[in-house]
Amino acid sequence: MKITFIGGGNMASAFIGGLIRQGCDASLMHVVEIIPELRAQLTQRFGVAVFADAEQLPVADDVVVLAVKPQQMRNAAMSLAPRLRQELVLSIAAGIRIAELSHWLGGYERIVRCMPNTPALIGAGITAAYAAPGVAPGGRTSAEKILAAVGGVIWVETEAMLDAVTAVSGSGPAYVFYFIEALRDAARELGLPAGAANTLAIETFLGAAKLAAQSSDDVAALRARVTSRGGTTESALASMAADEISQRILKAVRAAERRSRELGAEFGKD
Repeated sequence: MKITFIGGGNMASAFIGGLIRQGCDASLMHVVEIIPELRAQLTQRFGVAVFADAEQLPVADDVVVLAVKPQQMRNAAMSLAPRLRQELVLSIAAGIRIAELSHWLGGYERIVRCMPNTPALIGAGITAAYAAPGVAPGGRTSAEKILAAVGGVIWVETEAMLDAVTAVSGSGPAYVFYFIEALRDAARELGLPAGAANTLAIETFLGAAKLAAQSSDDVAALRARVTSRGGTTESALASMAADEISQRILKAVRAAERRSRELGAEFGKD
């Protein structure tokens, strides 16, 4: 499978590196990147062919991955449109709807839109994807192979669900960092040294997440198992319940989902 990346930033680099680790030949990948320094880094790091613009590409590839920022997508798509024939277009840009992307691509319909998250940078991401009706089963398979290079993949039934995905897993790493930070600061407040506080907070989240991932039990059951009646955990959870922490988290995620829809409307304006 030959792949062209439009944009050579951090996320594109994560996919390229992941694909190479999975055995993909670097010679089968092309990158279009306008920044000279990034072009040099990509060539040196991965050995892929890098070009300053799409017009320099030698031939069309099987898959084109749009990995530019949302604000740059309109120009990138319009410059790519004349070159498209039968390729699958895979967009990893947040907020850009398939309808707008198809319009900028001259009515092209073989489009998969997805939402990865930043742990993809270390191969531990989770990506949700939606395939437009014009995508054949083979196109979904190709998209999943690329996305799986940086972590897990799920498919959603409607494009609108990607706004919820953005709010949950796209923004989610920041929520986790926020809670780690709060737990670390609480540990410091209780008198633990800075290094120990940081290690305890990070390793607790890491271990609990691994346990949840490997267990067949629901996370609610895992939480209950740790919560002894009359114990320290029950006291902490009772305090959180009194402060309506769960409802506040729901409110925050809803705000992120609402902003995702707003940004989609803004980015889609001609």
